[in-house]
Amino acid sequence: MAGIDLMSSAFGDHTPIPRRYAFEGENEHPPLTWSGVPDDASELVLLCEDPDAPSGTFVHWVMVGIDPHTDGMDQGHVPEGGTELVNGFHQRGWGGPHPPPGDEAHRYFFRLYALREPVVLPDAPTADQVHEAVERRELASGTLVGMYQR
Repeated sequence: MAGIDLMSSAFGDHTPIPRRYAFEGENEHPPLTWSGVPDDASELVLLCEDPDAPSGTFVHWVMVGIDPHTDGMDQGHVPEGGTELVNGFHQRGWGGPHPPPGDEAHRYFFRLYALREPVVLPDAPTADQVHEAVERRELASGTLVGMYQR
């Protein structure tokens, strides 16, 4: 399966996410850029999840319907066609990192999926529901992992 190169100008892969993007910071989503989206993709789906959360994988961000011809998004802005769904904080859009104080650094997996056909998700999907929905439609994907600790 083809790979999408997913990056952020705010942090590198497996490096700390700046506090400004955290829940207790400015809580704005970080800027993201990508390349390598297949020409035949019909939509992009973005998921950010924390598999290290004490209660199980926590959804920080889900966005569907992103125009596959886009190549990124600025901090705090939704890309063309993007629709933000409800996150684990029961809020629409980005919910920044907020691990329990004193925990080891948590990993935040930003995953971008290029799909061959649009996907329909519940308004507040779990990470498993997103993975299951994109599994059969995925043409390519890319992952960026940020770290955060309080």
